[in-house]
Amino acid sequence: MLSGLHKENLEPMDTEVLLSELLDVAEKMGLEIRHVLLDGDGGGLCCLRGQWVLFVDGQASLEDCLATTVEALASRPELDDFYIRPQLRAMIESYKT
Repeated sequence: MLSGLHKENLEPMDTEVLLSELLDVAEKMGLEIRHVLLDGDGGGLCCLRGQWVLFVDGQASLEDCLATTVEALASRPELDDFYIRPQLRAMIESYKT
């Protein structure tokens, strides 16, 4: 699911750290983050009552949560206004193309 990323190169802690950093950026962008149980195959970004909400599936693997979050944020133009470590930026760029 992680397009443009070599999953075998990511340790579980790396994935957790990357996801945490990306969620921090999402909050700084003004997105509400909701950790919910969606049977392991859900999550993403949607607008509810005028507020953008990023759903993170608590039953999905860390890799899937990271991929879903990267994909959801890739289309957000304001993401370019925030510092994101190069590894995360490369993942995001892979979803833009």
